[in-house]
Amino acid sequence: MPRTRRIVAACFLSVVLWFGVDALLFRTNLYPSILEPDSTAGEYELVLMREREFFKRHSHEKIVTTLGNSQFAYLPRLANELTSQTGYVFRHAGVAGTNPRTWFYMMRDLDPTADRYEALVIGLSSFDDEDGPANPADGWYDLHYAIVRLRLADTLDFARSYEDSHLRWVALRGGIFKGFVLQRDIQEFLSAPAERIRKVRADRRGYEYWTYTFQESERSMSGFQIDWQTGRYTPSPDADQEQKDSVQSVLYRRGFPQSGKLGAFYRVWLGRLLDRYRGSRTKIIFVRLPRGPVPAPDGMIRARSAVVREFAQRPNVMLCPERRFDELERPELFKDAIHLNRAGIARFSPMLAEQIAGMLGGSTGN
Repeated sequence: MPRTRRIVAACFLSVVLWFGVDALLFRTNLYPSILEPDSTAGEYELVLMREREFFKRHSHEKIVTTLGNSQFAYLPRLANELTSQTGYVFRHAGVAGTNPRTWFYMMRDLDPTADRYEALVIGLSSFDDEDGPANPADGWYDLHYAIVRLRLADTLDFARSYEDSHLRWVALRGGIFKGFVLQRDIQEFLSAPAERIRKVRADRRGYEYWTYTFQESERSMSGFQIDWQTGRYTPSPDADQEQKDSVQSVLYRRGFPQSGKLGAFYRVWLGRLLDRYRGSRTKIIFVRLPRGPVPAPDGMIRARSAVVREFAQRPNVMLCPERRFDELERPELFKDAIHLNRAGIARFSPMLAEQIAGMLGGSTGN
């Protein structure tokens, strides 16, 4: 019995020591400060850092921040050319590949008092909950985006938000011992630490300028045609493989059974985000983004729910007119099947600024 107790005690102390080292590295700024900038966690943290620093310098201004994934293709720089007319400064806290689960943790740490912004504008591809091939609750990459933001108290709740039992275990283990999630990043750092540190310093110094002055590609989908009933399409005459793949990806979603899983996911995670701002001065505005060069006809997908339409009944939640940006859904304004090109962004950005300002009581939106 004493020997068994010693073994149990040794195992317990080993776990405690392991947790202590993991916490020292990953629950302080020690390792997060040298994350690979081009990784999911690294980019997420750079966006958070950039927006925190901006708010420190401009807290006296009327700031609107936008949130979404890469489909929310607009440039704050172009929107802010109208600040003298709208009265608002636009910023973007979105990260490519993210969704409401990761947006919640972004805004929790970016806006801890839930009152820093005049409005939080959330961009979605549809106001209806159109299910695709994947269950959004089982997006394993969410753990990698938000890993630095996850507190120990979040771990059980975050893990339970996955439906797949294996992913629940992965999320639980990663939430407790963050080194499991960041092990690849650590290995790459150890292979070339000096190079990583130089890259991190350069990216941190230049991230605000690089992202604010970004210019999107000029390539377009001009000449693209599609028959949504048959799924046959005619690519642009000079279409590259990336553009063709993007069309195939969109077509792949066509015809999947509507399970209601996206609606359930939105109800939880958009609901939590909105609950943080309940009673706040910050308005929540949902925007249906320009969907594509030739969007699918209305009614083709019969979603089982429309959660954001329900949320719009709340006092501080608004829906941008659903068809406000339909005029941008033209092949010459898209670089692929879902992303606006430079010309599209140049049109969308001021339209967005004017519309949001009009809804908030600034300049008149259409």
